[in-house]
Amino acid sequence: MKSRSTTILAVRRNGVTAVGGDGQVTLGSSVIKHGARKIRRLYHDRVIVGFAGSAADGLALMERLEAKLEEFRGNLIKAAVQLAKDWRTDKYLRRLEALLLAVDKEHMLLISGNGDIIEPDEPVLAIGSGGDYARAAALALYRNTDLSAREIVEKSLKIASEICIYTNDRFIIEEI
Repeated sequence: MKSRSTTILAVRRNGVTAVGGDGQVTLGSSVIKHGARKIRRLYHDRVIVGFAGSAADGLALMERLEAKLEEFRGNLIKAAVQLAKDWRTDKYLRRLEALLLAVDKEHMLLISGNGDIIEPDEPVLAIGSGGDYARAAALALYRNTDLSAREIVEKSLKIASEICIYTNDRFIIEEI
């Protein structure tokens, strides 16, 4: 059975970045959990990270990112580059099936096992099975309203939850 889950969305506006995620975990055609926490604060609460994919893999990658943040004194770019290098070249890490979305006050990054470290052109980024829906909604709200980052995340995740069967409406939102 294939595990599917998650929509993680980050939006930055007026110096505030909001990161939100739903709580649904699905195994095959069944919802197994409604309130999973897929977002964590790292490095003295200065970095927020969300994961999409296997929970064990996502949590393992978060731990590794936190170690890299400690090593590089909170420099998210350096930590992400080193994690992506390790993830791509290490035999064990290569098998991990997850994506990370990481933000600090200045950067918003998607980090993958293919060695990708992507910072979007606009301050909106999403991952997971409902990520495209949430990102599209967030971009429309970002470009056409004066809503706060948190409000955009809430409304966009709600829209994604109405479209994506692997996304529910039990959100956890963190701000930095």
